[in-house]
Amino acid sequence: MTPYRFSSLPLDSDKIRLLRLLPSDNEAAPLHCELCNYSLQESSQRTHVYDALSYVWGDTHATLPIYVDKNRFNVTENLHAALLHLRDHSFERIIWVDAICINQKDKQEKEQQIRLMYKIYTYANCVIVWLGEEANDSDQALEELRIVASKKAANFAHEEKIQESVTTLLRRDWFQRIWVLQEVAAARRVQIQCGCSKIDGYAFCLAMDSLRRSFEAREELQALQIAVRSISYLIRGAIFRPYCHTLGTISEGICPLGELVDMFRTHQATEPRDKVYALLGMSSDDMSKSKLLPDYSVSFEDLFHRLVKFVLSHKVSVETQKDKEVAVIKGKACESFVERFIRAFKYP
Repeated sequence: MTPYRFSSLPLDSDKIRLLRLLPSDNEAAPLHCELCNYSLQESSQRTHVYDALSYVWGDTHATLPIYVDKNRFNVTENLHAALLHLRDHSFERIIWVDAICINQKDKQEKEQQIRLMYKIYTYANCVIVWLGEEANDSDQALEELRIVASKKAANFAHEEKIQESVTTLLRRDWFQRIWVLQEVAAARRVQIQCGCSKIDGYAFCLAMDSLRRSFEAREELQALQIAVRSISYLIRGAIFRPYCHTLGTISEGICPLGELVDMFRTHQATEPRDKVYALLGMSSDDMSKSKLLPDYSVSFEDLFHRLVKFVLSHKVSVETQKDKEVAVIKGKACESFVERFIRAFKYP
């Protein structure tokens, strides 16, 4: 079969692609899908039929084939596993998934679609968080989290095996990545899935509240707690988000960009520029004239300079060294904030 070829999407529009995941009653059957264009602008005041997938790509060199419009399309092993679990035996599923719905080789399209991502996840009927295949008693971990949430109290403080399975689950890569933040920050409903096991996003947050003291009591888990707590904070708000928005005003507006950089500084990105771009949708700042909108032709060094001046002041001076993780910022900004700000970006 020939490789899939994308047809172009109009730039400067609200058009996206959605994936039709075709059904099969044979779990071992190859994955067959179709891509279709969809207008977010025309759908701003009604319910939407698609779910959006939040996941970690995994090793981009380890791929497996699926078939899109009867053409071969390679995806990472983690995404392949997710699609297998999401495929229904009788009905097609409509999903938005970045690796397939965005032409990753078209830089202009990628930048334009990234600007729409907050809106894409906002309009989705449900954001499905895929943590990966079942492993290390992950099914038991999710079941225990569900029990803890229903009782609103942790009851396994001394059961070492269960504690370890929950901790191992929370150490999965998804909880450390920065792009997932805006994906759950935009969601109106969140479902967390690992293998065949699932838990509602709000139930997950209740369980995390109950487990807080257990994490605080163990020094080696405090960094993990910070990462999970920030995600739990965003997921919790899903049930309160409105179903309709006025186009052009969709943004969670959690807090200014500088505070977001500090709040989520421990989260990781393969591409350093994404540590900025992934936070824009959650910023309460007006980003339209910020010179920070996704543009991968801008070097990280230039982007870092723009970010510092936007967050702190245009009057500060910024000096960087390409070969060292060092940035010198001179000005009247709060010294402690500057130190935390620099730590958020390990300068490549």
